[in-house]
Amino acid sequence: MHILLTGGTGLIGRQLCRHWLGQGHRLTVWSRQPENVAKICGAQVRGIARLEDLGQEPVDGIINLAGAPIAARPWTHKRKALLWSSRISLTETLLAWLESREQKPQVLISGSAVGWYGDGGERELSEDSGPVSEDFASQLCIAWEETAQRAEALGIRVILVRTGLVLSAEGGFLSRLLLSFKLGLGGPIGNGRQWMPWIHIDDQIALIDFLLHRNEASGPYNACAPKPVRNREFAEALGSVLHRPTFMPMPAFALKVGLGELSLLLLGGQRATPARLLQAGFTFKFTDLRAALDDLSGRL
Repeated sequence: MHILLTGGTGLIGRQLCRHWLGQGHRLTVWSRQPENVAKICGAQVRGIARLEDLGQEPVDGIINLAGAPIAARPWTHKRKALLWSSRISLTETLLAWLESREQKPQVLISGSAVGWYGDGGERELSEDSGPVSEDFASQLCIAWEETAQRAEALGIRVILVRTGLVLSAEGGFLSRLLLSFKLGLGGPIGNGRQWMPWIHIDDQIALIDFLLHRNEASGPYNACAPKPVRNREFAEALGSVLHRPTFMPMPAFALKVGLGELSLLLLGGQRATPARLLQAGFTFKFTDLRAALDDLSGRL
């Protein structure tokens, strides 16, 4: 297949490129810095600065993962505008390009997040659940999904991947926790009762590949392990793997003062389950958090 990726140099995109190069697929990454694509994603991956650089070259599938990191810094008005444009505006540009093409891809797999549901509290959230509360992260995901779904009018099958917290030794949210935990300063956030839907990077890559090759797959899929954990349990497991204590909780008021609206993302959570993936026959390699962290521990 010829696969076009946006966000191909990010955490998930890099791993997808390695995986699909091994399968013999042809990969193109649309990037603001196309000259760096081969170095980051693999020598055989082509980087393009403009979609028009592809001409009318056939594309079989598109993986749309582009987006500025949502939890990297506080949500100022400027930051919110960037988060919005890097997802919704970019996807609109992608749609306009698709509309102009004679040959259209069969499938568009577009990124999203379990934050689509908002803070779900104790509710178990499957893909049949609607948004529980609409904070900024939820509004962002809802708009991103609605934009991507417009590709269906062009005859393109659309799959929406609502990703949880990705566990990886090569970046992502886990890397931001490591220093404090290694120093013995880690602990639960707030009261520690909020649910954390997590997924090992290997399962994230496997499920995207699984959905790409299933002709009947469409609509939303929760990309998270079948057993979400509470934040306190996550902190204890990470501390145990790193052989460090976890008695330094991060008070909710300190987060609210320091991060403002972004603190809602950390103090809330989703008890999300991958109901549709399990129904489709996908098998998770990592269903136990401790096993997932143990697998990564040698590289952390």
